[in-house]
Amino acid sequence: MADAADRRLPVYDGGGPLLRKAFPDHWSFLLGELALYSLVLLLLTGVWLTFFFKPEMRDVVYDGSYRPLRGVRMSTAFASTLDISFDVRGGLLIRQLHHWAALVFVAAIGLHLLRIFFTGAFRRPRELNWVIGVTLFAIALAEGFAGYSLPDDLLSGTGLRIAQGIMLSIPVAGTYLALFVFGSQFPGHDMVPRLYSLHILLLPGALVALVSVHLMLVFHLKHTQWRGPGRSNANAVGKPLYPRFTASSAGLSLTVFGVLSVLAGIAQINPVWVYGPYRPDQASTGSQPDWYVGFLEGALRLVPPWETTIAGHTLMWNVLLPAVVLPALLFLVLYAYPFVEQRFTGEWRKERHLCDRPRERPVRTGLGVAGVTFYGVLLLAGGNDVIAATFRISVNSLTWVLRIALIVAPVLAFALTRALCHALVAAEHERLTEGEETGEVRQTLAGGYEAGHRPVTSFRPGAPRIPVSPPARRPGSRTGTPDPEHPAPEHRGR
Repeated sequence: MADAADRRLPVYDGGGPLLRKAFPDHWSFLLGELALYSLVLLLLTGVWLTFFFKPEMRDVVYDGSYRPLRGVRMSTAFASTLDISFDVRGGLLIRQLHHWAALVFVAAIGLHLLRIFFTGAFRRPRELNWVIGVTLFAIALAEGFAGYSLPDDLLSGTGLRIAQGIMLSIPVAGTYLALFVFGSQFPGHDMVPRLYSLHILLLPGALVALVSVHLMLVFHLKHTQWRGPGRSNANAVGKPLYPRFTASSAGLSLTVFGVLSVLAGIAQINPVWVYGPYRPDQASTGSQPDWYVGFLEGALRLVPPWETTIAGHTLMWNVLLPAVVLPALLFLVLYAYPFVEQRFTGEWRKERHLCDRPRERPVRTGLGVAGVTFYGVLLLAGGNDVIAATFRISVNSLTWVLRIALIVAPVLAFALTRALCHALVAAEHERLTEGEETGEVRQTLAGGYEAGHRPVTSFRPGAPRIPVSPPARRPGSRTGTPDPEHPAPEHRGR
């Protein structure tokens, strides 16, 4: 029966190798799947919301179910958002599900990139996939900001006003760029329709296209994997795509859908009716953007009010540097890092399919932790007014503390992380050399005492199973360059 079916539709002949493709069985490899299933949920809920949302800036007088805003003049976009929330059956649930999925989507991409960075999975032949991943992260930020701004409420309108100020800070071209984006003087009547086109057509199309290319490259290049018995650069060990990986991945997708649905039902998010419709002459106190653009808000708050006037033109360094130059440099570093590291370490000539443990690459790990610390300080600075009001401290003093921390904290984080990596490798070398302590103490013939040890039998994924020279004896470990005399071992089974 199966042979007859194969003659009609040769699935197994053509797709057999694909169905048997191995996927490593480790939780850290699921972060990319979290992003994928969040994107699926975003597309499904987004399509549903397009049936009810009206992307218009025409003024109307609200007469819907939410009584506190009845009789208030607002845009059609804001009124339709209120209708979705209060008059469409299940509308508020879908709105909040869409918003929660967006937050998880961006977070999952960020964590996935961190996993790839700290394990060195960006090295040859996967540099292009790293570039695609960073591009996906940038587009996800833009897509999230566009969707966040569509309701035309007071909070999102304040964010758009900041975005316009950032555009105007660009020398010469800033005015033309702002007019092109908004269609007229801010806020104008074209703002929401243009954002709507970006949000439902251009940016989702780019996301789906890049995700497709990313998945095709993953299938073509095969997954990276942790070192271990039977694993090498020449093979991939794990669950076959069908049926084991398909079953576990389907279970993960249902879990993602279920958890996000529960969040949407019990955890309120973006209550636009509390903020009210956007008015250019108002700004809400303590307004905070979604977390993924909080670092940009923090950068704007930390830079002193520097301005320069040249030939009658004012350069607003306090906006240009933190909101244009800094993000551009951050993404430039992310794009270039795989190529720069491989040139410094000499690894660009050989393919790498085994993951590094972060402790074995102290310089790379230190740089990664320093970058995360830098981002964390900016994120805290984005809420400096809320923090100051909550703890009853001076917002000016807190701002100066965060300015200093932005410079000092990443340096300290790098030094501490690198030292910790060296210490962990040294402790692991001692454990493999001497064995695990049994808790027994014996007296020697000379009258001294020594602790009892037994051979190591349990190993974490990627951990060596034979003693490796500690970093103090490896000159290459200070720069991240592999030491040719002490290469990382291909693990052997016992």
